[in-house]
Amino acid sequence: MTTIEDLPASAAAAPWLDDPLHTRDPRGAAEHAHLEALLRCWLIETGASVTPGPLRVEFPATGLALVTELRHCSPTGWHRFGPVAIEGPSGHVGDDADPVVAISLLAAEASARGGAREGGVPSGEVADLVERTAESVRRVTTYIGHRREHPEPPDDGFLDAEQALVLGHLKHPAPKSRDGLSERESEVYSPEQRGSFRLHWFAADESVISHDAIADAPSLDRRDAVTLMADLAERKLADGRVLVPAHPWQARDLVHRPRIAALIEQGRLEPLGELGPHWWPTSSVRTLYRPDADVMLKLSLGLRLTNSKRESTRTELRRGLEINRLLDAGYAASTFEAHRGFAITRDPAWLAVDEPGRDGGPDVTGLDVAVREVPEGVADLRCLAGLVAPRPGEGRSRLGELVAVLGSASGGCSEAAERWVADYTDRVLVPMLHLYAATGIGLEAHQQNTLVRLDADGGVARATFRDNQGYYLAASHEPKVLDVLGVDASTLAVVDDAIVDERLSYYLLRNQALAVVGCLAVDGLADETTLLGVMAERLRVALGQLENAGQDGDRLARRWLTAESLPCKGNLLTRLHGIDEVLAPLDAQSVYLDAPNPLREVTR
Repeated sequence: MTTIEDLPASAAAAPWLDDPLHTRDPRGAAEHAHLEALLRCWLIETGASVTPGPLRVEFPATGLALVTELRHCSPTGWHRFGPVAIEGPSGHVGDDADPVVAISLLAAEASARGGAREGGVPSGEVADLVERTAESVRRVTTYIGHRREHPEPPDDGFLDAEQALVLGHLKHPAPKSRDGLSERESEVYSPEQRGSFRLHWFAADESVISHDAIADAPSLDRRDAVTLMADLAERKLADGRVLVPAHPWQARDLVHRPRIAALIEQGRLEPLGELGPHWWPTSSVRTLYRPDADVMLKLSLGLRLTNSKRESTRTELRRGLEINRLLDAGYAASTFEAHRGFAITRDPAWLAVDEPGRDGGPDVTGLDVAVREVPEGVADLRCLAGLVAPRPGEGRSRLGELVAVLGSASGGCSEAAERWVADYTDRVLVPMLHLYAATGIGLEAHQQNTLVRLDADGGVARATFRDNQGYYLAASHEPKVLDVLGVDASTLAVVDDAIVDERLSYYLLRNQALAVVGCLAVDGLADETTLLGVMAERLRVALGQLENAGQDGDRLARRWLTAESLPCKGNLLTRLHGIDEVLAPLDAQSVYLDAPNPLREVTR
């Protein structure tokens, strides 16, 4: 694999030295990546109109401005910029901007404008955001440096894609903020540094344990959650005690929490330390993978990753099994019949220190595990976020490399990119729309939750969704779900249909599908407008199928093709308001705003 370190300094440094993201200095690359992310956030969340060429972003609250060159102007928001500098009140342009100074300017300006919610920006959130951005820059510097020192990827293609998000979310002000993680812990626990570790296990009295499982789930091999945990720990306990795994960081933190400390003091919970073989963190950090295991484990982790602490609630643990039961009852049969390559990864079991006999216990357990099946043929699955992720100092993204190879084999790069987008729309995006239309279930299928199954040539063969948390249910469909399950309430995130439409317009279209378009255009493989036209055409073709599935899907697809603007999540404003997206009410999880619809221009 060629990296910038392999290129001679005289190699018309064109694609390398002229692009600040590909500088030989890891710190410089990390700083520029954050500056680009901040500018993308600001331009999207303020509704600024931009064109290629010189760009000046003014901040009246401080009298300063950021000046740069917009080198790639992207309808999908995947803008690329040249070096960024600060312009003073006198018009003097100083040295290259520092992302910590830049976020201070952006945050101060947004706060002066009142933020996005009544009451303005909460006290202390500006300083907190600045701190988080500084931390994120430090971590990305480390990740880039690590990749320069250890460039060879693992042999496992699935794991390689899971570890590929070196820069993180390209439209977030602090994409790699992980407060509470030391440098040594980061080496071990971070997928970006290809870490691995053994789990920490607790022995719990049966009286403080809740668990459930799908009895005939193939990955469980007729084991319940208790038996499965003992097998994974490679240890047996006396009757009446249950093994519970924890992320090592979480285990260290838990013993200081009053509830857990009391259970330990009472002898109902005992820390056992590390047991069993090593596990590898995936792109979510807290979901762990072992190449030789039939299951993955999703653990609670009290670190604040980007916006939220990642600790599962009782409802989320139960949600995975509800989806299993709905699918087993044939609730989504029409979608799987119409789109035979589409699948949902099952989460067939969970176990938690839950104290079931205790009234008014906390909804967040802190010590729990959700079991996820390893999909069949996992070697051919790739996390979409890993495919489209930029690779500082290495050239094109993994997706860009795949499409370039396809183009060299036949038809040229532009044709290969158009074919990839068409297949992606048909085999990944449309099945998710069909599911929503037929069942009212909306998938929170952002890039990390979307797995693309590649064929032998690197093309799109099939798709899989994963995430036991990420299921919305349109309220109009709730009675049918309750009837199928024979229950009084659903664990799915039941909200008004209009809110599900809003969420899916962001997660399915903006965050997921349009990332494919933006990535291929940034990698220079095709014109972005052409690729948007391909996606729009495939959506038009799919409308006929969706009409047969129900009004909801038809409504959403038509909105994507005809609306002048569509909902977009504002990560800068969400973070600036200090919103925890895991614990916030469903109708106020994030700051959403309307932004121009990039499909509209190509469908006029």
